[in-house]
Amino acid sequence: MLFPVGSRWLAAILALTFCTSASAGDVLFENVRIFDGRSATLSAPSHVLVKGNVIERISTAPIAVADAQRVAGNGHTLMPGLIDNHWHAMLIRVTPAQAFGDVGYNNLLAGNEATDTLMRGFTTVRDVGGPVFGLKRAIDEGIVKGPRIYPSGAMITITSGHGDFRQLTDLPRTIGGMLTRMEQVGGAIVADSPDEVRVRAREQLMQGASQVKLTAGGGVSSPFSPVDVTTFTEAELRAAVEAAENWGTYVAAHAFTPAAIQRAVAAGVKCIEHGMLMDEATARLLADKDIWLSLQPLPEGLRLGFPEGSVQRAKADEVWPGIARSYEFARKYKIKTAWGTDVLFSRALAQQQGAILASLTRWYTPAEALVMATSTNAELLALSGKRNPYPGKLGVVEQGALADLLLVDGNPLDNINLIADPANNFKIIMKDGVIYKNTLSK
Repeated sequence: MLFPVGSRWLAAILALTFCTSASAGDVLFENVRIFDGRSATLSAPSHVLVKGNVIERISTAPIAVADAQRVAGNGHTLMPGLIDNHWHAMLIRVTPAQAFGDVGYNNLLAGNEATDTLMRGFTTVRDVGGPVFGLKRAIDEGIVKGPRIYPSGAMITITSGHGDFRQLTDLPRTIGGMLTRMEQVGGAIVADSPDEVRVRAREQLMQGASQVKLTAGGGVSSPFSPVDVTTFTEAELRAAVEAAENWGTYVAAHAFTPAAIQRAVAAGVKCIEHGMLMDEATARLLADKDIWLSLQPLPEGLRLGFPEGSVQRAKADEVWPGIARSYEFARKYKIKTAWGTDVLFSRALAQQQGAILASLTRWYTPAEALVMATSTNAELLALSGKRNPYPGKLGVVEQGALADLLLVDGNPLDNINLIADPANNFKIIMKDGVIYKNTLSK
């Protein structure tokens, strides 16, 4: 029997044939205080049994079980693995010039960074743009250690939109003509009509996208994309929304300005990425329409990473003042708010992933920030419906949930800065029932 190359069916068969993932054994955490991903307080001293890749039982009484690996918690905090909902796994370690270069080198670099991401306690990321399908498969098969990845595939953009990193020498573009290197490697792809958008969205879904990412307005890092510009037409956005909804999932749209956000919402987009230049009327719209806002407390180091005098630095200077205002609107109108980092082209900033999360305490309590990075982020992931590559409960410590767990030396609800130093404070990192780090005996 012949299978179409790249189909989900073929990928599933190959995964079964060549899977090298280690099977998880039973693990019993004894005498731990639980942050369950939802509550503002820790539990009483408890015991948690992980069977396979699922939390089977939680009890304040001792759990009798044979042949389980016992972990003496000694009162440490057991909490869900962290989730970063705006990540670019293929664009952390590379420079902009390398991003669409040697595919083999970039994948090896991204694999190494994925391991570091997991070792920072981030057991899941939602990747919102980049050629990440191969990395995800390698992680899922146990070839590379890394987080669960919810992939978007290539960012879909317009000519001169955010994500269009082509050079002027690539113009003029012939619709239906040869793809540029950026598009060939799957980093971003240009679509300038509803029909093109529909095709490109379906291509990402065919490769395994859990959601589709479009850039509905201008952006900071793209050289030819002014921040104030509104890009796709409503008909173009709607074509992507229809394609995604036909597959039971949703579109996430990069948008800063009120006009870009409002057009995306009118077209049926379910999640706005960034939104830092929104006004109060747009904030009310997101709340009234029950639209997700995936917002990031972008670190100053990211802005300063753009060369002084560059067009990117000027655009960053325009966007950064809106961060605080957007968080204030999100709180005021109780917008469904997810958290992510959006780190690009900087290993050093990626190493501050936990510190960026901790910086949310400018607007939230430590408990609120940690709930956002666990159970709330997991709610957004579940919006992928049947395109969810990891069915099951994430972001919580409860019976029946997937066993993505961190054992923390201390109470992060009292001191959220513990998560900024995972090397010292995360004693155990477990993903899918497998322990990837254990320093309790050291």
